[in-house]
Amino acid sequence: MTFVLSKLLWTLFRPGNLLLILLVCGAVGLLTGRRRLGTTLVVLGAAGCLLIALLPIGQWLLIPLENRFPAVERIPAPVDGIVVLGGPIDPEISAGRRQVALDQSAERLTSAIELARAYPEARLVFSGGISRLAGGTTSEAVAAEQFWRAQGMPAGRIVFDGESRNTHENAVLSKRLADPRPGERWVLLTSAAHMPRAIGVFRAIDWPVIAYPVDFRTTGRLDLKELPEVWLDLDFSERLSELDHAARSWVGLVAYWSMGYTSSLLPGP
Repeated sequence: MTFVLSKLLWTLFRPGNLLLILLVCGAVGLLTGRRRLGTTLVVLGAAGCLLIALLPIGQWLLIPLENRFPAVERIPAPVDGIVVLGGPIDPEISAGRRQVALDQSAERLTSAIELARAYPEARLVFSGGISRLAGGTTSEAVAAEQFWRAQGMPAGRIVFDGESRNTHENAVLSKRLADPRPGERWVLLTSAAHMPRAIGVFRAIDWPVIAYPVDFRTTGRLDLKELPEVWLDLDFSERLSELDHAARSWVGLVAYWSMGYTSSLLPGP
């Protein structure tokens, strides 16, 4: 029930959809004679679109998340295991085209290969099922296994969880599969903006892991001198996509903290 509710609420409140709702409701108001209400909603929607086009709001919101756990050049040995969270694969396209379809989070898979080669004794757990509300026929785990097999990864080193649908289930089911012993050192690999929430969940289930963030989408600094370049670019669709991504990360943090899945709102090192 929590999974379904979270998907429905996110669909309703993601920034792009909120702007669309404002504009549609405003248009309906104008067409039905409620000119003041309609005009107000249309102006708010248009102003929101303009702000998103002119300001890198999404990047500004992502910076504190991505800076929370800085990039790691090398993890001191030993490393007993590596947990890779799902998200970099479109399983439906992968199944339909019979080849693995990766998205912007592909570094979760490619960086896992680098870590696996750097620590040949480490076990790997991939956690990713079907996260779409409408369901599907193929889990991410199936496509991840196909991708890693093609890259020469030994199948015997990897355990796959194809049931988890969100970050909380990632942690719970991964721990069940990995069965980490006291004192073992496990690395958690996921996108930088997702890392605070993921770390918080793993800590809440009593599994201390080492953060290995990848998939950075910002430079990590806020420079107002770059605004003229943003204005010249004026890429509304890209800015909106960044804002949706950042908003999802922040909404997820607040939701998990309110449900008790994490002990703090913004987990840190």
